[in-house]
Amino acid sequence: MAFIDGTAVNVALAALESDLHADIVSVQWVIESYGLFLSALILVGGALGDAWGRRAMFLSGIAGFAVASAGCGLSTSITGLVFWRSVQGVAAAFLVPGSLAIISASFAESSRGRAIGTWSGFTAITTALGPVLGGWLVEHASWHWVFFMNLPLAALVIAISLRHVPESRSSNPKRVDWLGAAVATLGLTGLVYGFLESAFLGWKHPLVLGSLTGGCVLLALFPWVERRVAAPMVPLELFQSRSFAAANVLTLFLYAGLGIFFFLFPLNLIQVQNYSPTATGAAALPMILLMFALSRWSGGLVARYGARLPLTVGPLIAAAGFLLCMAPSVEANYWRTFFPAFIVLGLGMATSVAPLTTVVMTSVEEDRAGTASGINNAVARVAGVLAVAVLGLVMVASFSHSLKASVRSLRPDPALVHYVEANAAKLAGLEPPADQDPGTREKIRLAVRHAFIFGFRIVMLVSAVLALASAVTAWRMLPSRDRGTRVHLPRSSDLNRRAA
Repeated sequence: MAFIDGTAVNVALAALESDLHADIVSVQWVIESYGLFLSALILVGGALGDAWGRRAMFLSGIAGFAVASAGCGLSTSITGLVFWRSVQGVAAAFLVPGSLAIISASFAESSRGRAIGTWSGFTAITTALGPVLGGWLVEHASWHWVFFMNLPLAALVIAISLRHVPESRSSNPKRVDWLGAAVATLGLTGLVYGFLESAFLGWKHPLVLGSLTGGCVLLALFPWVERRVAAPMVPLELFQSRSFAAANVLTLFLYAGLGIFFFLFPLNLIQVQNYSPTATGAAALPMILLMFALSRWSGGLVARYGARLPLTVGPLIAAAGFLLCMAPSVEANYWRTFFPAFIVLGLGMATSVAPLTTVVMTSVEEDRAGTASGINNAVARVAGVLAVAVLGLVMVASFSHSLKASVRSLRPDPALVHYVEANAAKLAGLEPPADQDPGTREKIRLAVRHAFIFGFRIVMLVSAVLALASAVTAWRMLPSRDRGTRVHLPRSSDLNRRAA
C-alpha cells in the first residue's frame, strides 16, 4: 500500500490539476502534506511500536491508511484531498516502520535474512508497478481509483495480520519524544507553507513572513530541545561521527534533486510531451529496475574501495543524468531523450544507494544502527518535502518569466499579459483565455509548453548542482578507506527503503 501509493500518486498529478481545477501550488500540497507528516513522525511511529506493540501499531497504521485512502478517493475538492493526504501521512508513519520491525522480531537470526529478502523483493515489485498501475487507473478509470485500490489491500493485510502475525514489544522501550516531534512538524510546516504560499501572496505578506520566521525559529530550537528531553528521537551525539554527518548532508542534497525530479517529470511527460498516464508511469521503469539489479553489486563497492569513491562517483553520474534531462524539448522522442537520462540517473543512484546505506549503518555503534537508519530515512524524506516547496517556487518563477516574454512578443496586450501572470501557477495546465481567436490560442498553448520546458531545465540544472554538492561532501568529509569501522553489506530492506 505505502510503496504503490508513494509512486502512483505522482502520475495522477496532472489529472488532479485538471479535474479539481487546481493550480500547481495546490497540487504541491497533495505531495507535501503526505511527506511532511511521514518524515516528521516516522521515528515516533517506530518508538510507539516498540512500546505499545508492533502489530498493534502496524494494524493501526493500516486501518488509518485505509480510512484516509477512502477519504482521498471521495474528495471533490483539492482542500479535502490535502486534508486526507495529511491523515495518510500520519498513518504511514505507523505503518512503514512497523513492517520491518515485525519481521525482525518474528524470525530467528538464521532465517531473518531470507524473510527480509522476501519483503525486499515484493517492495521492489510494487515500487516498479506503482507508477504503471497508477497511470493505467488514471487513463482507464479515474484518479480516484489510485486511492480506492488501497481498500481491498488493507482488508487483506488486516485479516492476514490478525491470523498470522504475533504481537511483540521491546523489552526496554524508550519514551516517545512528543515535544521533539511537535517542534519538527510545526517547523517544517511553517517553512513549507511560507515557500508554497509566497507564489500567490508574495514574500512581504504577513502570513508568509510569519510562517517562514516561525518555521526557522522552531527548526533552530529543535537541537536545543533534543539535548534536553530524556529520550530524543534524534540523538545529536550521533552527528559527532564525521561519516554519519557527511552521509546525512549527502542525503539531503541528493534526495532533494531526486524529489523535485519525480514531482515534475510526470507533469512534463503528460502535459508537455503528450504521453498517456500509463506510458508516463512506465517511463521511469528503466531507472527503478537498474537500481534493483545493481544494488548487490554496488553494496560490494564499499568493501573493495571504501565509501568515499563510490559516494563521489555515484552522485557525479546522477548529476550527469539530471543534465541529460535538460535535453528534451516539446514532444521529444522517449528513446532518444528521456530513456538515456533515466539510464544514467539510475546508474548514478544505484552506485550511491548501497554505499550510502552502509556508511549510515557502520558509522555508529551497532546498537544505534537502527536509530541511525531511521534518522537518515527521515532526512531523505525531508529533503524531498523541502525540494518540492523551494524548487517548485523556482519552477513557477522560471515558467512565468518565459511565458510572459513569449506573450509580449506575440501580442502586447496588457489584459493577456495580466491573465498569464494571474494563472502562471497552473504551469503547463494553463489554458488560453476563451476570448482569443483559435490561431492565437494555439500559439499561447505552444508558448506554455515551451515555458514549462524552460523552467524544467532550470530546475534540472539546480538538481545537478545539488548532486554535485553531494559528491563534494563525500570527497571532503568521508575517509578514502574505513578506518576501524565495521564494514558489511547493507540489508536488502535498507536498500529498498532508500530506493523508494
